[in-house]
This record gives sequence, structure tokens and C-alpha cells, in this order.
Amino acid sequence: MHWDPALSALAHCSAVFLPADPSRSGRIAFRAPGDGPLPAAPGAAEELDVVADDALPRRAAALCLPVRDALPLLARVGAGRVAGPSRSCAFWGAAALLALHVVARGRLLPGVTPGGYDAWRAGPLSAQDTDRVRTLAASMPPSAHAVPVGTAADGTALLPEPESLLRAFLDAVADVLPRTPAAPLAAGFAPFAQDAPQRVPELRDWAADVAAGHDAGVRLSLRIEVAGLDGAAEAASFRAVPQLHHVGDAALVADAGQVWSGAAGAAFGAWARRDALLTLRRAARVWPALSPLLSAAVPDALELDDEEIAELLGDAGRALAQSGVEVHWPRSLARTLTTRAVAGHPADRGTPDGRASRAPSLLSADALLSFDWRFALGGVPVDRAELDRIAEAGRPLVRLRDRWVLVDPEEVRRARERRDRLIPPMEALGAVLAGTTEVDGRPVEVEASGRLRELRDVLADPEGGPREAGQPAALAATLRDYQLRGLDWLHRMTSLGLGACLADDMGLGKTVTLIALHLRRRSDPASAGPTLVVCPTSLMGNWQREIERFAPGTPVRRFHGPHRALDGVTDGFVLTTYGTMRLDAGRLARVDWGMVVADEAQHVKNPYSATARRLRTIGGRARVALTGTPVENNLTELWAILDWTTPGLLGRLGTFRGRYAQAVEGGADPAAAERLSRLVRPFLLRRRKSDPGIAPELPPKTETDRAVALTKEQAGLYEAVVRETLAAIAEADGMERRGLVVTLLTALKQICNHPAQYLKEEGAPRLAGRSGKLELLDELLETILSEGAGVLVFTQYVRMARLLAGHLAARGVRAQLLHGGTPVGEREAMVRRFQDGEVPVFLLSLKAAGTGLNLTRAEHVVHYDRWWNPAVEAQATDRAYRIGQTRPVQVHRLIAEGTVEDRIAEMLARKRRLADAVLGGAGEAALTELTDAELAELVRLRAPDGGYDEDGARGEPRDGGAAPEGGENGTSGGRGR
Repeated sequence: MHWDPALSALAHCSAVFLPADPSRSGRIAFRAPGDGPLPAAPGAAEELDVVADDALPRRAAALCLPVRDALPLLARVGAGRVAGPSRSCAFWGAAALLALHVVARGRLLPGVTPGGYDAWRAGPLSAQDTDRVRTLAASMPPSAHAVPVGTAADGTALLPEPESLLRAFLDAVADVLPRTPAAPLAAGFAPFAQDAPQRVPELRDWAADVAAGHDAGVRLSLRIEVAGLDGAAEAASFRAVPQLHHVGDAALVADAGQVWSGAAGAAFGAWARRDALLTLRRAARVWPALSPLLSAAVPDALELDDEEIAELLGDAGRALAQSGVEVHWPRSLARTLTTRAVAGHPADRGTPDGRASRAPSLLSADALLSFDWRFALGGVPVDRAELDRIAEAGRPLVRLRDRWVLVDPEEVRRARERRDRLIPPMEALGAVLAGTTEVDGRPVEVEASGRLRELRDVLADPEGGPREAGQPAALAATLRDYQLRGLDWLHRMTSLGLGACLADDMGLGKTVTLIALHLRRRSDPASAGPTLVVCPTSLMGNWQREIERFAPGTPVRRFHGPHRALDGVTDGFVLTTYGTMRLDAGRLARVDWGMVVADEAQHVKNPYSATARRLRTIGGRARVALTGTPVENNLTELWAILDWTTPGLLGRLGTFRGRYAQAVEGGADPAAAERLSRLVRPFLLRRRKSDPGIAPELPPKTETDRAVALTKEQAGLYEAVVRETLAAIAEADGMERRGLVVTLLTALKQICNHPAQYLKEEGAPRLAGRSGKLELLDELLETILSEGAGVLVFTQYVRMARLLAGHLAARGVRAQLLHGGTPVGEREAMVRRFQDGEVPVFLLSLKAAGTGLNLTRAEHVVHYDRWWNPAVEAQATDRAYRIGQTRPVQVHRLIAEGTVEDRIAEMLARKRRLADAVLGGAGEAALTELTDAELAELVRLRAPDGGYDEDGARGEPRDGGAAPEGGENGTSGGRGR
């Protein structure tokens, strides 16, 4: 069914279902709130008799849509994907989801309507379905059944009874969905397949027979009986007994023979035999071995041979279960073969439980760990010899230790083929941490033994290990308790030969913790040596200052610039940039590094980039990644970081994507997120400022979305660009289409910022009065500067930042601009001037200055435009909201009302929740895959209530400019000071 974005306007209208004969001809009528003008949306306009809230009937205009056309809208409303629907539309949205759920489970019955037309209806309904229908009907608002169906004797209007109307709607949905274009071809005839009404009064009796026992159908199961177990195995025989379960009453169960003879009682009438044969016919299509029951006078039992029993234990049994036919086996027979693996060091075999042997290093590069298989039948361990005997018997029923067991021979064969082997230590460690692995595409439980179990227990709680001897004596700082715990964790991980990722929020002191780690490792000859820090160019100065401040006397040099050298490096720190590292990885790889550190490690989130590949060539006795955003866009980035720190832990990228990333990002397997969390938690320590006890001294942070209306000039440019570019996109495909989508989104964001940015006006263009955002920024700065506070203004566009710098200079506001082209020395001077209060307004390029800088002089942070990733915005905000900040911080996000920015704000909120699930989202790239209709809905301009003034000034937003819900404090706000 096609989704038309124009339907969204109908969600705010009153909705009522109008039944018809046949059911699929029913319609949904939408009335505008307060009987105002109808929205511009699809549908046939007509006049209806309605009963208003005052209980008086009157004529009202409505837009009527067939159920088929209204269903996409109602399903979206029911799923919560349309904001602010009316009460009646929300009710029919919930009804649509219930109807879709019923139809998806195959609850369909054929029927002939009073008018003689073919029609499907929803049924048979289970007891749970009936309860849901009655509960939902009880919540039907008056406006959802406001079209009268007649007049009472006293002249009052008669409204449809809620449950009857709801059931009629379920029947309408059931009658619509099976009628696809291919249905007549599959069915071979028009009735019950074609959209056009078919008069079939002659099929009324047939339909009645098929659908007899409406809301009281039967469900089929098979009970397997085994005879001859008291003798030799060869004398044992099997038979399947069909059982009928009353759908309306789960407690009513009878053998098919009892139903046919009438011994099952009145609960199972003649209709039950008809339903049972229909159900049995469907089951026989799934497993043809049941076909003889269909020709039997009484389908009471079916003799089964060994091959058929094996099929039931395997694929046939699973297929029947999926079709709703359960197979019940004798409880006295053990029949569950379980396979698990035990991983550990070969030298630990035979050592007392929980004790380690004096074997070589567990995780040394040349170590191989054992991966041994363990088998059990019905919970009883089975050794290899017994498994071989069971497999060689080739029968599903065998005798084991004076007990009969029933097993799938194919499953036994697969288990028998699994051989003990040796595997790399990281593969074994990853398997025992996750608790499972995959073998031949099937999940297998994995346990640890000996020292590997001890290691797993140590790693299971990153901050719960033994406390070490405090901070190093050479550290000229006092670490907070959470920083000490982080230091102990880092030291423990690197001492074990494992890498680590410290993913604390920006501002919690990752740098000083790493400096302390270097000092602690320096005291041990096995780990001592120089530390290489690879970081963005903008952070080299910060690293040098922090090392000189917290580790005075520790050598530190920069490997950067034309005269860079590594001569005599035996201790201390060497600082380099990602760009230099990429060019000079060969020289860096020749140094015996005690530790290699990747700061802002999200720079190597693309494992195929030259930067990531070169970094992997540089060896070190320990690898540590520092980042506040281990996942910016998707879980591949998490794999890239951890596969650098601890190679092999997460397996190959393709395997990781198939086993974890796709399941977690798509939401298809909720348990996958927990498995992945168990696996990565020991190697990734993440603390947030909001965590209890982490940073209680930090002041509060308030986040506010500030909505502004476009000026008339902005609105005209916006609509023109949307119209022209969508037309071009409709004619393009492939990479050309994706490029046009990105161009469109970029152009719209620039128009929202200021027309001068989009139009690339040169010189000193006139800026005042042309942009709602600029006007609001002026108002904010007027208030902020009058209070003597400092402010950071972030934009992703250097050109926009330059326009703002010129505008502020013309107004006499002291400001400075930092962007990617600013030299390192000048950056450091700018930071110093701002922190000293010399310059109150700091304009910053988001990508060049969104990480690493300490700008605690700022009490306000303004995001002039929205980045595609909430994590990047959060990092930029943390330039001000970090340890050392003593004043409350206010974050202002400027959003052009009714534009693509409004919809992007909603997407960012959802994306933030995904990142929190495991530590993902797809950003701008995902938007290039939208359909033309979805893209049009995303970028369509919605005029604010205030509209646009004739002189181009923005109108006042409603309620003082209330914006969508904002940040982590749940605050929202308008454009007020």
C-alpha cells in the first residue's frame, strides 16, 4: 500500500469508520477540528450527518478514504510515528494495529455478505483476541462513532455500538489485505481474490461450512506414543495421535477419535470435524507423511517408521511448529542432545577446579587455547564413545545406560563431527565473555576452564578489581576516586597484555589518567618505555601543557613539522598527529614503544581508511584508545576501535556485522545488544558526568531548543530549492541521486542559517533583518554579554562563521574565530585569551574545535546549526561542560521552525537513544536512501503559526516560540531571553 505524506494532515482530524457491504468497501471519514476547513489531503469530500459533542445531529464536511488507502496512515498513528493525532484517529490507529496483528496470524475466514458478496472476515478470534477487542471498544471516544445509524422512537440519534463497529472494522481490514494483484492468479478464480465485488450467493452454504464455529475453532497437535519399550529396541513402535484443542477454551482437548465418535462431548460438534480436516489438510502440506489421515474414515492415529520419527525430531517438527501444529513427545524419554564447548589452556586440563597451573603465558602471541566439546543427553553427560555408539545405531530410539533415549540422528551426526581443536587466545576470550559462539551457523554455549575462567572473572567487572597502590608519586595532581578506578583498570588491562578503550565523557580527565598510567608503567621494566600519543592537530598543545603540568620532568617532544625526529627516544612522551602518523608510520613503527595511545580514537572509526591501516602497523606493548564517542554512527566504528586495541577479540568485521551489528542496529534481536555488551564491557570503560558519584561538583546543564521562523526571503529560497531539486531527484538514480539529496540537504541548512551563506555573497553583504537565527543570536548575545559571561558559538560551516565574525565586528562585539586552518600556535593563544576573559565570544568550527579544548570560561554554548550526529554536538558542548567548570552551563540549539531542521531534531533524539543501547544511527548517508515521497515529507516547509510578515520579518511563534522537547534535562524553550 502506497504511503502518501499528504495523509499526515488527516491525523489531526476526527476520524470515524463507515461500514459497507462488502466489508472492503468501508471508508474512514475525516472531519477537520471544530468543523473548520478540510486539510489539503487525498480523499473524496462529502457531507455527512454527525452527532456533535452537544449530542445534536448536524451536517458536516468530511474527507472519505477507502480503508485500503487510510490503512497506511492509521498504522503509522497506531505505531506512534505521527505526532499529536486526534483522540478518534489514535483510536482507529490502535484498531488498525490490532487488525493487522490478527490478519498476520492467518485469522481469516471466508464468508458471503447479506448482499451476497464475497468477503473475508477476521476469525476465528482467540480468547485473548476477544479480550483485546472488548477492551479497545470500551475506550472508543464519542467522535470515533459519531455518524448515526438510525433514529430512536423519541427522535434521538442512534450511534453504532462500539464493539460491533470495531468488529466491522476488523472485518474490513481482513477483507482488504488478501486481495493483491497476484491473488486471482494464485486462487484461479475471482471470488475472495479480486477487489471488485463478486456476487456469489451460491457459495453461502459452503462459506458457512468452512467458517462454522466462528470464534470457537480448533487447533491441531500430535501426541507421539511409543510401544514395546519393555523389550528389545527393535520391537518398539511409534504412532502419532491427532489431538484437537478448542480455540475458545484452551482447557478443552480431545483425541480426534473421540471427536469423530462423539465421545468428546457437546463442546466439539460437527463443525469441529470440518475444522479439524481443514487444519489437518494444511498440516499435510507441511509434512506429507500425515496425508494417510485425510483418507481415513476416522483420523485417530498414524503409524510412523524410524525415518518419519527422525523427520519429526528435525526439520519436519520445526516446520509443523511454525505452522501452529505442536508435537508432544513422551516425557519418559530423554531426547534433548546439548552441545557446549569448554575453552581453556591445554596445560590446565586436570587441574583442580578454579586453580591455575604453572603454564606459559595465557595470552602470549604464540599461545593456542583448547576448544573442547562436551555433550549431554537429557542433562546426562555423554562421552565420545557413547556418542559414537548412538550415531552408529542410526535409529532415533536407542538404549543408553539402561535408559531409552530419543534423538535426531542428523543432530547426533553433526555433534559427532565436531572435533576438539586449538584456537587463538583472543578468539577463546571473546567466546567465553559472550558466553556463546557460532559453529556452522548455529549458536553454541561456551564455558571457560582454569586460568581462562580466572581471567574472565577478573575482566567481568572493569572497576571491581583489586585496588592498587594509589596514584604514582611522580604525578603532580590528586586524582578523583573514579579516575583512580580508571587508572587501576587501565593498568590491569595493559599488564595482562590486553588493550583498552577509555570512553569517559569529555571533561572527566582522560588525559591526566593516561599520564598517570604512563608513570605507573614506567616503574616496571617489563612495561617501561616511551609512550606515543596520536591525536588531532588541535590537541598537541593541550597534551604538552598537561604533561608538563602533571608529570614535570617527564620528557615530551612533538613529532610534527618538517624537522621532526625520533633520535634518542627511550622514555617520556612523543606527540604526533594523525596526518603525520599516516605519512611517517614506517619510522614510528621502528621504535620500541611501551604504549601507543590513540586520542579522539573516532578518527580511526573507518577500518579501511589509510589512517586506520597505518596505525595498525605501529607496535607497542600496550594500546589504549581515548574517546568520548566510541559509537558515532554505527557499530562498525566500535569494532574498528576495539580491533585496534585488542586484535581478534571481536572476530572478523564481516562476522561481527552479521552476528551483532545488524541485529542490534535493526532491533531484530534484543538479546544481541546484551551479548555484545557482555563482550565489550571488560575492554571499554565508559563513565558519564550524569552517573552517580562521578562528577558531583559539576554544576547543572540546561539544554534548550530555540525555534525561530524563517524570514520571507529565507522561505522563498527554501521552497524554490525544494521544488527544483526534488524534480531533479525524481529523474535521477544511483550515485547521482544520492549526490543530489546531499546537495539539497546542505542547501536547505545553509538557507536556514542565512541567505548570504547559501547565495555565497562576497564582500561585506547586508546581514541584518534577513535571518531569524541571526536575529535570535543577537538577542542572546545582548543578554549574555550584559551579564559578563562567555559564550561559544559552534557552526559546521566556516563560511557562516566568517559571516558571523564580520557581523559581530560591525556591531562592536569582541569575538574571535577558530577553524581548521588556524595554526596550532594561534589556537593556543586564542584559548588563553578566551579563558582569561579578554574575548567573550568564541566562534568555532564544529569539526576543528569540537574536541580536546578546555573552555570552562564559557557559561553558554550556542549551536547555530545542527550537526547530523548528536554525539559530535555533545562533544562540542563539553568544551565548556567539563571538570573545572564551576558555573551552570546553558546550551542553546537554534532550529528553523517548520524546516528540515525540525525533523532532523527528532531524528537526533532517536539516534541518541540508539547510541546508548550498546554504545549507532546512520546520519546523513541514511537520508540519501529515502524514497522520493519520504524525502519530500522531510524537507517540506511548514509555515509557523505566525507566518511571514510582508516586510520579510519573522512572525512570532505560538506560545512564545515553544520548541520540540530538548536535551537530557527534558527542557524545551522558545526565543525568550
